[in-house]
Amino acid sequence: MTYARPTFDSDPLSLPQMPPWVTSARAEPLEDVAFLSGAALNHLHLVLGHEEVPHALLRDRLALRAAAACVALSGRPEREAELRDAVHLLRPGDLPGPAGDTYLAWRRAVERPVSIKVLGRALPAFEPGQIATWLDAGKGAPVTRAAIVLEAVLRADAAGLILADAALAQALGWEHLVPLLAAGLKRADMRKRGEDLRSACHRALVSSAVDAVRLSTHLARRAAHLKAVAPKLRAKGAEAAVAMFLTQDAVAPAALPLPDRSARRLCDRLVDLGAVRELTGRDTFRLYGV
Repeated sequence: MTYARPTFDSDPLSLPQMPPWVTSARAEPLEDVAFLSGAALNHLHLVLGHEEVPHALLRDRLALRAAAACVALSGRPEREAELRDAVHLLRPGDLPGPAGDTYLAWRRAVERPVSIKVLGRALPAFEPGQIATWLDAGKGAPVTRAAIVLEAVLRADAAGLILADAALAQALGWEHLVPLLAAGLKRADMRKRGEDLRSACHRALVSSAVDAVRLSTHLARRAAHLKAVAPKLRAKGAEAAVAMFLTQDAVAPAALPLPDRSARRLCDRLVDLGAVRELTGRDTFRLYGV
């Protein structure tokens, strides 16, 4: 991501917290909730400008949350743990299923800078021309543009929400898509139109931006600790493994650039050092993440 560089201290604990009046206010009129969402997005923009925030990891974690929200909106039972399994434990030739496809779409949408090509890879059912037309449909302020795109696509699934977040990112001048809308919108919101939909998007972005700021601070701390313990790792390929943990929400030992036994030992060592967590609670087919 590319942002204006604020002059914060480099300690992750110094990341500025969201002002209490943003999180405590209960605005009703559209202009009031729009003001709060603008304040929340501006604060998130500043936090994302901090070099200690692990941007790729943050986007991947937010992609998981967005996918889980989309799956829930569609009425399916899978949650974050099931989505991780569906994608990270895939074997060659396996199909991830509908929920896994949703998660993959979000991951592909956030891994590279926003472009028609990247969005086309994430949403292969749509022609590049369709995607360009929808993104061009949004004019005006950032949240208004996102709401217009969401309404224009007329899809209450990952496709519409990915494109709406892409329009929001473009309007805000963000290089990468940052998943925000899906986690804050309710199923009833997806049936709204016009001013009602814009108001729902503003409300969703207030809560999502607040959560994203908290997550940024948490991941900045975790990433700093992982980098601090990395010199203690002696396994060949440990540096590349650490880089994977710093960019992906979850990693299977088999995906690490080490022999199987060495990969499992490295993961156990990182858990002992408090640098990563085992995410599944299982004895086998484990996944690890910062």
